[in-house]
Amino acid sequence: MAVVSTHPGPDAAGHATATRVLLVEDEAELAAMLAGLFREEGYVVDVAADGHTGLHLGLTRRYDVAVLDRGLPAVEGLDLLARLRRSGFTTPVLVLSALGNPADRVAGLDAGAEDYLAKPFDIDELLARLRALRRRHLDTARALPVGDARLELDSRQVVSGSTRTALSERECDLLATLAARPRQVFGRDDLLTLAFPEAENPVVVDTYVHYLRRKLGRGVVETVRGRGYRLGTVAVRADEGPVA
Repeated sequence: MAVVSTHPGPDAAGHATATRVLLVEDEAELAAMLAGLFREEGYVVDVAADGHTGLHLGLTRRYDVAVLDRGLPAVEGLDLLARLRRSGFTTPVLVLSALGNPADRVAGLDAGAEDYLAKPFDIDELLARLRALRRRHLDTARALPVGDARLELDSRQVVSGSTRTALSERECDLLATLAARPRQVFGRDDLLTLAFPEAENPVVVDTYVHYLRRKLGRGVVETVRGRGYRLGTVAVRADEGPVA
């Protein structure tokens, strides 16, 4: 599994601030050129050369934008996209393909892509489309559903009816990671990488699962025996406050 990656610089609090891009492209020269362009734009880029690697990265790491080729080895691009969407992958996707007739574009959009650009392409247009997808992602990612409640990322609050429950920054990061892919089971090591990149001991995951359950009810995080955790449901009601 070959992955080429760069890493973001931390902000003052130690958290990554750069836009993360998943690029799945099997043509080595094109992949290197695109990755270089994206990095010049300030993006952090993970490059996968086949569909299996792209699927693994999409399911285990958090991205702001994804760029997928269609003609991939191992797992074809639209099949990869469909598998990601079925697993709760909500990152906006641009399909970049030599297949550019209207029927091909329709197939890409129907498979779950937000945008479709045919090869050969204009570099400035590609970068502009990525910026547009990133803005769209920021607009839609400010709140995430958690069962019948919602997690407001800007205020770090879970809203259920008229009840608002404040979360710490780490609690919010953990719940947001689970809520972004509500059907996926995350291992402790995956959650450590995604939600607590500055931590080393996976015990921190269990600690913050406990904190979330104490504030929002035991069912907010479901334990899948032998595998890890996934999103559950919030037990807070407007007339009773947080469940201990």
